[in-house]
Amino acid sequence: MARLLIVGPQGSGKGTQGVRIAESFGIPVVSTGDVFRANVAEGTDLGLQVKEIIDAGRLVPDELTSAVVRDRLSQADAAGGFLLDGYPRNLGQVLHLDEFLEGRDESLDAVIALVVPRDESIDRLRKRAEEQGRADDTEEVIAHRLSIYESETAPILGVYGTRGVVDEIDGVGSFDEVTARIFAALDARGLSRSV
Repeated sequence: MARLLIVGPQGSGKGTQGVRIAESFGIPVVSTGDVFRANVAEGTDLGLQVKEIIDAGRLVPDELTSAVVRDRLSQADAAGGFLLDGYPRNLGQVLHLDEFLEGRDESLDAVIALVVPRDESIDRLRKRAEEQGRADDTEEVIAHRLSIYESETAPILGVYGTRGVVDEIDGVGSFDEVTARIFAALDARGLSRSV
């Protein structure tokens, strides 16, 4: 059983690394983006709320995001652990997650912080935009997203750092090299993989 959080700037590879980690531990990836998209696609009440907010160009409020995550973590497949990706993204959401986990007498086992220099993140995102034809990934948009990460999300590492659960991982290198670094850090914490 492992309750994990993966954090890193856009372009750090956290999405692909998160899937690999979750598979090896036999736990679900809980990505707020995926949960939002699924609800929008299914036309649920939540999906309609989220779509309206996103269509207006606003961020989904912390309370709504936290409610979505609480609901997802309450599902049976997450009872034996989970890997959070994209949540918590700010200090307010850390408090929401703490309240929820404390209510279940649980806490995060590890926070995997992928460290990638800003220039490397920008290069990766630029390349991804070209490969996937993503017109929304302009240099201005990429720089803005990285600034939001640096000002809002990076501070959560300070909170988790005081709890001794952060493992800073060098995110530069091949996919397999970065995965090996992550597994070495989790192994050192005594977290055993199921696969």
